[in-house]
Amino acid sequence: MSAITVSRVLRTPELVSEPVRLRVMEAVARLGYVPDPAARVLASAKSDVLGILIPSVTNSVFADVLRGIYERVEGSPFHVQLGNTRYSILEEERLLGVFSRQRPAGLIVTGLDQSARSVALLRQVDCPIVQIMEIGDEPIDMMVGFSHRDAGRAATRHLRDRGYRRIAFLGARMDPRTRRRLEGYGEVMKEAGLFDERLIVTTQRASTVTLGCELLSELLSRTLEVDAVFCNNDDLAIGVLFECQRRRISVPDDFGICGFNDLEMMAVANPPLTSVRTNRLEMGRKAIELLIARIAGEPIGAPVVDLGFEVVARRSTAGPLARDARPST
Repeated sequence: MSAITVSRVLRTPELVSEPVRLRVMEAVARLGYVPDPAARVLASAKSDVLGILIPSVTNSVFADVLRGIYERVEGSPFHVQLGNTRYSILEEERLLGVFSRQRPAGLIVTGLDQSARSVALLRQVDCPIVQIMEIGDEPIDMMVGFSHRDAGRAATRHLRDRGYRRIAFLGARMDPRTRRRLEGYGEVMKEAGLFDERLIVTTQRASTVTLGCELLSELLSRTLEVDAVFCNNDDLAIGVLFECQRRRISVPDDFGICGFNDLEMMAVANPPLTSVRTNRLEMGRKAIELLIARIAGEPIGAPVVDLGFEVVARRSTAGPLARDARPST
């Protein structure tokens, strides 16, 4: 059996007949042979690695994206190599340098706000690239995501339309996506003549449920004239709910709560919490589909894929309108 046939079985087994494939794999198992990925890269000028850069491996939001990525990679000839930037610009630059030297088949990076050095690295690397979690007008190559500014506007409009007026914004970490949600909030509040700087409480600390409790306490120490909050994620929203319950603030009669991402816990909270649903699983799936299609030389259609979002209204924002609509006794 020729070396070419053996190589074809190991690299593209779907192109080889089953009898030949079985003979080769029996020999591989008998000899204990393990393919050398470095040698493969040198021989082909490309690896079979898809590099994935995300800012957190513990955040449930990115866990869902990764689940979609791994679902679509399964059964393909590609493998995932994961890099965690930990929200650090310098770490993102370092990891991009590592990935580019490995000649990846494709790259997935998070967001649109790469540094000038990261952008230069991405433009130099010879492979398809997908930016995820957001959309914009100038993709490096391809994008899959949604507009965080529009999502922030939609969440704030929902609270306003439910009859809330003193609507606060609570934000943690304050990464670029959170800042865009805050911009959307500010735009709607200013348009309605309701904007007040005292209603914005933010921190660079990582989001936790406990932090949600603390941020609401800080907000209420500034002003008691507040009747709803838009939280930049669901962890904070749950914390706000707990703090309201501790203070005997009625949700939703006297106080509305809206989160962001619509994690599973939002639907089972008491009361169920309104949140902005984002299509994280589909985001991971679509990013891999675009990479694999581009690698294969297939048409991909539009390079920017807007997956949209949905404000999922639950009882936590039933609000003044629902209260005022109750029949008098």
